[in-house]
Amino acid sequence: MIKGLLSLFLLLPAVAVAEEYEPLSVDVKAEQVSEHCWYVPGNAGTATQFEGFISNAGFVITDEGVVVFDSLGTPALANAMLGEIRKLTDKPIVKVVVSHYHADHVYGLQVFKEAGAEIVSPGEAFEYIDSDVGRNRLDERRVSLFPWVNDETNLVSPDSTVTDNSSFTLGGIDFEIVYLGKAHSDGDLALLVKQDKVLYSGDIIFEGRVPFVGNADTKSWLEKLEAMETEELEALIPGHGPAATDPKQAISGTRSYLAYLRQKMGEGVEEFMEFAEVYDSVDWSEFDHLPAFSSANRINAYGVYLSLEKELLEE
Repeated sequence: MIKGLLSLFLLLPAVAVAEEYEPLSVDVKAEQVSEHCWYVPGNAGTATQFEGFISNAGFVITDEGVVVFDSLGTPALANAMLGEIRKLTDKPIVKVVVSHYHADHVYGLQVFKEAGAEIVSPGEAFEYIDSDVGRNRLDERRVSLFPWVNDETNLVSPDSTVTDNSSFTLGGIDFEIVYLGKAHSDGDLALLVKQDKVLYSGDIIFEGRVPFVGNADTKSWLEKLEAMETEELEALIPGHGPAATDPKQAISGTRSYLAYLRQKMGEGVEEFMEFAEVYDSVDWSEFDHLPAFSSANRINAYGVYLSLEKELLEE
């Protein structure tokens, strides 16, 4: 009996440690957007600044439970967001809707999975999860964001995926999962909270900063932005940047930047100019004052230049 109790006692510290997360110096605070909708606003910075807190995530509190949108870039950040939720409600975390599988939005999923949530993602999620890109990014972040991303951090697969618009109701609140497909990433989702007229957009919208383009399909991305209905919205929560009470204006900022990139890089591609020559000839004054311009713009432009070369060859 004593031996058994001793064995149990020795196991307890391991359990306690497994539930702990590295302390943060950044401030993760929830801000209310509408009656049911909240979000935690990340800082305007590059991927490994601010202990990884550079993206937004949100949550919706209903009478029957909580729906979360995205999970931030580390388990510690997700745990801090969960703490913010628990200040407001003890209702269960029912579902996490993942806008897309990029590192700054998904490394916190394990916290909500452990809390019992169903993870819902775009159907293209496994193109990232099962790829060298996904595995290599996690290895890189275990170095660049250590100790907040470490060997205990893992890529959580979704419990279900969507490849078309779908809807559900929880606690009297109606939700629509808006399937966007390939745009900012291989597969993107947005979440509309109908009674509150609030849209969580994910990274198809960047508010007040230069978007991260990477290997995005900017042609499709622009088409999705141009087709978005905003007239009935009262607020839009972007993937990065502050919540917008003028959704039309928030969309136009991202749309203008992408259109300008495609126009200017396209002119160079059509003239068979080298990338450096094209880039240096462009007037960037409309955007060079924005956060993340110096770190992201040239990389964005090069990615668009390459994609436009490919589009030209496919014509």
